[in-house]
Amino acid sequence: MRIILYAILLMFAACNQKKNQEKQSAPIAYSTIEVQQQIKVEDITKHLNYLASDEMRGRDTGSPEIEHAASYISDHFSQNGVKPYFSTYYDTLQNYDGLAYNVVGFVPGQNKESDEFILIGAHYDHIGIVMPQENSMDSIGNGANDNATGTTVVLELARYFGANPPQDRSLIFALFSAEEKGLKGSKHLAKKLKGEDLNLPLMLNFEMMGIPMNHNDYSTYVTGYNKSNLPDLVNEIAQKPLAGFLETSETLNLFRRSDNAPFYEEFGIPAHTFCTYDFTNYDFYHKAGDEANLMNFEFMAQTVNEFIPVIEFFVNRPELGVKLN
Repeated sequence: MRIILYAILLMFAACNQKKNQEKQSAPIAYSTIEVQQQIKVEDITKHLNYLASDEMRGRDTGSPEIEHAASYISDHFSQNGVKPYFSTYYDTLQNYDGLAYNVVGFVPGQNKESDEFILIGAHYDHIGIVMPQENSMDSIGNGANDNATGTTVVLELARYFGANPPQDRSLIFALFSAEEKGLKGSKHLAKKLKGEDLNLPLMLNFEMMGIPMNHNDYSTYVTGYNKSNLPDLVNEIAQKPLAGFLETSETLNLFRRSDNAPFYEEFGIPAHTFCTYDFTNYDFYHKAGDEANLMNFEFMAQTVNEFIPVIEFFVNRPELGVKLN
């Protein structure tokens, strides 16, 4: 009887060893097929209604109103487990004539041996007061799509990762000022972080994310699509066409015209902007009509939810896998 039992135990041990070997050799899963609805429409709506309200008067760089926006962002960080990256959340620009600052927070990774960071950014400024459109008295460039939507994406990603810290790489969440003045906020921060010799292998930027594109075969487009393998990897992780190519983006050289560019130039890394404004789906770019009530809150919530497993992959997998072409 003991011999039989011993044989059975050996058989189970062999089976378990085989399973463990298969588990170790199997590729790491990218994400669950079913995207969890972590980000809610009501939170998207709240951010946009505040940041793009008439009371914010277009969030012009250096204005009292953009200071209110910076306070709103820093309060959100503080309430959701996102620490100041510097001594405070405010990073004062040294390349702007006047007072302006980025708002920068971070969530440390749990791996104490890793010194790598991934930066997620968007600009929170806009153009302030503009010329009224024909037959309208409205002169406030509210900047809902440009770029309260990108700011909202970063705020909600910060909320999620503040509650679910990354296992490996740390995350920096940066909201840039003075983008409309020539990318001054991102230029300042990229130079400053490079001067600190920050180990930054990847930067993801979000710009004008409020309206679905008229291209039904993918959800967002990526500026500088062919500069790295990021778009293909994003789609593989998401298990859907989340990041596509837009010819207009290449024609207008949008890769160099948003806040990803300074990080590409300073660090020589994959640094891209995700966007849904395709120049055919919205009529109020840099106009007074760029209002919060025109945004598609449900689309935005769904898109942010789809980016969560992508970013989780990048911060949790030992091998990043993103590289320049």
